[in-house]
Formats: sequence, structure tokens, C-alpha cells
Amino acid sequence: MKTSHRTLGTALAVLATAALTSCGSGSQSAADGSVTLSFLVDNSQATLDTAKALADSFMRANPTIKIDTETRPGGSEGDNIVKTRLSTGDMSDVFWYNSGSLLQALNPAQTMVDLTGDPVLAGVQKDFLPVVTQGGKVYGVPASTAMGGGILYNRRVYDKLGLQVPKTWAEFMANNDKVKAAGITPVISTFKDTWTSQLFVLGDYYNVQAAVPAFARDYTANKVKFATTPAARAGFDHLAEVHAKGLLNEGFGTATADQGMKMLIEGKGAHYPMLSAQLPPLVATMPQAATDVGFFGVPGSDPARNGATIWEPAALYVPKTTENLDAAKKFLAFVASPAAADAVSKAVQPAGPYRIQGAKLPDDAIQVAKDLQAYIDKGATAPALEFVSPVKGPSLEQITVAVGSGLTAPAEGAAQYDKDVEKQAKQLGLAGW
Repeated sequence: MKTSHRTLGTALAVLATAALTSCGSGSQSAADGSVTLSFLVDNSQATLDTAKALADSFMRANPTIKIDTETRPGGSEGDNIVKTRLSTGDMSDVFWYNSGSLLQALNPAQTMVDLTGDPVLAGVQKDFLPVVTQGGKVYGVPASTAMGGGILYNRRVYDKLGLQVPKTWAEFMANNDKVKAAGITPVISTFKDTWTSQLFVLGDYYNVQAAVPAFARDYTANKVKFATTPAARAGFDHLAEVHAKGLLNEGFGTATADQGMKMLIEGKGAHYPMLSAQLPPLVATMPQAATDVGFFGVPGSDPARNGATIWEPAALYVPKTTENLDAAKKFLAFVASPAAADAVSKAVQPAGPYRIQGAKLPDDAIQVAKDLQAYIDKGATAPALEFVSPVKGPSLEQITVAVGSGLTAPAEGAAQYDKDVEKQAKQLGLAGW
């Protein structure tokens, strides 16, 4: 995991690793009119389970179309495989890949089928479309659910102490004081897994956008910086403040994400800045995780503009090299339907809302997914910065560990990250750098 935003965007892909499924033999059409689609996905357990549910349900409804699933590694190795196969014309009929700024690196105008205006998109929520759009053209449909990046909290602790979900940072800190007075760890940090240190910064982007609506555009153009934009620097300030006030768990520097989640679920800690996707895999062994843990966005300064940052799901795309375009489009249209969402919900506990019109969370959805749905329903969400700007640097997680450990001042940490992104921005050839 080499880049900060990439790490958070792919946190789902490291929740678990599964054995490779059988590789497909490529697209083919039989004399009887049947078609075999090859389908490339990453090998995280959540992706494998979701892909299997989608393929199986689709094949039951479309017996003349078979789907052979292939797998690839996650992370940068998987990125390189996708890029290579697209550039050499060896890509599967349908493939699963990130939405957002990472899509730009795949040169979709040259490599992917343009779905703009196609009926395939009829079921896709309109506010998802920008993260699968390049140059005004739409290329994908949502492959799974959105996830929240913010504060996971123990609802039983809140009930016991009579606390309300905070809508401002001041209210959040007041809650932390009451939690600490009760002998419970207020804020869980797990810096052994360095990627987990980034949530106070990356999960705060909703508040950045609310305060500075043009931040992503101007940041991409090198016109604004984290260190000189108070709303953007606030995430670094938050990291420093919870450490300075002694709100963290003992041994936070060597604690792991798994230990942090266990601590939260058991009520030994009240808050954990984290992605909602961490919850579903734990429900089987700790069923109380489904109901005892809730979610709220990182609070900002204005209670009237309270909201949450979300990580949009990956998407399914079709390469221009497919020989089975009609069948591939039929599969994508199914994936972007409530029937597909229902099939996935039976196999994988949703970590957040679907981005499909008419798709509903199951009645037994985990509480964090329901909480995130409420933010989406009231229009109080913003995509994480990685979905609206390609500018990111490789060292954010090391910088946030240092700031969150009291080793680096927040202003200095923000300035370090501004410097960190320069090389990558120049490599992309972005104007203004």
C-alpha cells in the first residue's frame, strides 16, 4: 500500500484474502447461441463473494450466458495487471476496478466502451455517475455498496452515558470528556496499521467541501493547499488534539485495526475513526457488531451543515476489445438493478447503501449501513477527495501517524503532505504544477 488515498480506497481489499478462483478461458460464443463472458475481479473476500452472487444470480436469469470469473491481486500489482491487459488488448469481457480518480490512469476514452446515454445506466443513481465519468463520458456501473469514512461509535456506551451523536467537533470533544470520566477510552487509534491513521483527515473532506466548495478543483490545479486552507488543515488539527488531551487508548502506536475493532465492539472504547467496511466481516464472530456499533461523519464546525464523507464503490467496466458486447451490457444492466442488490445482500452484509435506484438495504442490515443511508437520504454526503481529484501522495499515512502521536505539529504535517503530493501531480502532467 503505497499511496494514502489509494490505501483508504482499497481498505476493503485487505480485509481478507482468498484463494484464487478458476481462471476463465476468455470470451467465446457457442454454435447454440450461448455466450461465455470472462469477468476479472480482485481477490479480496468481499469482492469474490459479491462477484459470485452477481454472476450466479445473473446466470440463473440468463441461462444462455455463462460467466467465468478470473481473479487478480489487489493493490498496485493488480493495478498494473489491469493496465497491461487493457493496453495489450487482452482484457476480460467485463472487469471490476476502482471508480474515481484512479479511473483516469486507465485512459478510458481509448480502452473502454462508452456507456453515456445507454439503457445500461438507467438504474444507476445519478450522483454516482461523476465518479465513473472521464471527459464527459460515462464508463461504469456500481459494483457494490458505498462505505462511510468517519467515526464508528459504541451505541451502548452512548446509551449508558446519555450521549447524543455530535454535530460539531466541540460536541464530539465534550462527549469524549464524559467518556473519559466514565473510565472508557474515548478515541481508539491503531497506528500499527498505519493506514488507519488517516481517517480524521480523509474522512473530514465533507466539511472541507462544505466550507470551500471549489477545493478539489483548485487543489488539482495547485491553487490551494492543505496547510493554508483552515478547513482542510482541520483534520490534522483533530489528530493532534485527541492525542494532546490524552483521549487515546494505551499502546495506540502498536495496536492493530483488528484489535481496535474488537475494543470498540466490546465497549472498551467509545469512538474509532474508521471505514464502515470494517464491520461486516466481524458480524459472524461478534454478532453484536451489527447493532451495537453506529456511524457518524467527522463533525465540523457548523451544525447546520453536518454530513459525512463516503467512499464510492468500485465499478464494472467493459473494454473495447470485447467480442460479446451485447451480453456484457446485459450483465452490467443486471448489476445496476435492485434484483442484483438483493442477491448481493443475501451473500454479503452491506457496509453501506447501494448506489442503485430502488435498491434497499435488507431489514437486518448492520446499523452503520443504516446510519450512512440516512446521510445519503438527506443529501448530506460528499465523496472522499480521491474520487474528485487525482492529486495524492504516498506518505500521508506516515505523516498522520506522526501528527497523531504528538511527534509532528499539525501545521507542519499538513505542509509535509502538500510537499508529498507534488511528485505525483507532476507525473500526471497536471496544469499548474
